[in-house]
Amino acid sequence: MLLVMVGLSLGFVLYFALSSPGLPVEAMSAPLAADGARAGKLAGFYSPSVLRWSAALNNWSEQYGLDVNLVATVMQIESCGDPEALSSAGASGLFQVMPFHFTPGEDALNPTTNAHRGLSYLKQSLDSAGGDVYKALAGYNGGIGVQQYDSNYWPDETRRYADWGYRIYLEAASGAAESQALQEWLNSGGSHLCEQAARRTAWSW
Repeated sequence: MLLVMVGLSLGFVLYFALSSPGLPVEAMSAPLAADGARAGKLAGFYSPSVLRWSAALNNWSEQYGLDVNLVATVMQIESCGDPEALSSAGASGLFQVMPFHFTPGEDALNPTTNAHRGLSYLKQSLDSAGGDVYKALAGYNGGIGVQQYDSNYWPDETRRYADWGYRIYLEAASGAAESQALQEWLNSGGSHLCEQAARRTAWSW
């Protein structure tokens, strides 16, 4: 079994139970250069519980040289903006980071700490993939080592994660006002994750 560096996302635990097929690999073949997308504007179609982090998303993306829409996409499908999200695999926080990414004494649920650890790994995955966002998402979910294999050999979870994330990201990066892929993700189980996020952060609305 491949080492999972970041862990099962809560949103995809819900999604896998529905067994929806992923997109064909051919639909994902065109890489996006990180440098070319870096100056993107945050799309407005993300869930409200994600958009409440807009200022932080812009700051974090600038700090790590990542497109803000890529950062928002990962937050969307990992926690839907719930800073207290926990998975059965032990991943936690906004970016569902596994415990071994933190140093002793760090608060894994602290949004800033969680973002720094998660986005550092996302940046590493994107660099390893040569700017290919699809492979970067796969590496974030399944470990950077999966990038050396054809996607047909990736774990089902990793393929689905990359498929969903890449489709959402492409629509965001294109400047679309709405995201069909995000709506499909919500309909496939992601809405439960977002409802939990909204309940936990209701005090701040």
